[in-house]
Amino acid sequence: MKVLLIEDEKQLADSIVSYLEGEGYNCEIATDFNSADDKVQVYDYDCVLLDITLPGGNGLDVLYHLKKRKPDASVIIISAKNSVDDKIRGLDLGADDYIVKPFHLSELNARLKSVIRRRNFAGSNEIVFNEIKVDTNSMIVTIKGEPVVLTKKEYDLLLFFMSNSNRVITRESIAEHLWGEEMDGIDSFDFIYSHIKNLRKKIMEKGGADYIQTVYGMGYKFIKK
Repeated sequence: MKVLLIEDEKQLADSIVSYLEGEGYNCEIATDFNSADDKVQVYDYDCVLLDITLPGGNGLDVLYHLKKRKPDASVIIISAKNSVDDKIRGLDLGADDYIVKPFHLSELNARLKSVIRRRNFAGSNEIVFNEIKVDTNSMIVTIKGEPVVLTKKEYDLLLFFMSNSNRVITRESIAEHLWGEEMDGIDSFDFIYSHIKNLRKKIMEKGGADYIQTVYGMGYKFIKK
């Protein structure tokens, strides 16, 4: 899962990113209004953690621009301001949740998981796709009741496919989702083929169907048979 943290307090940002990456998230950081606004216009994220007070502008304006581009984007506002007006405006603009500093990182993680579940998987901790079952809390994947050992990238790729079943997903979208802005300027996506090949093999070795379809010239589709 890819998360954008918009936060100008370096110590807090570093601690949040360190914690969330330890929980398996792929994190990017923006530390001011302009960089934050640029990122939400260019990249897609599973959730944006948004501070209101930013150098160069107001975080709520970033939220407004994001929602104009992508109305379904998930956003949690994090702010030192415990202002009812800020909270109401943020929620009116489409934020999913609001957490006030200081907060426990475990609470932020719980809220983050909850928002992503609501957006992608109807609020469930357990995702079932025919014979494939994923427990998003424990990050355990089973096929026909048998556990499957996946790498972190394979697990993220499987969730990405499952949350976008029956849609064509470009190689560029997959690369951006798994590696974020690190993929800018990459000419070859052969490494994506390797991850998809390994994921397909592990699913089928456990008796699962071959759900990953190549759409030539476009990308891939995870088909529910």
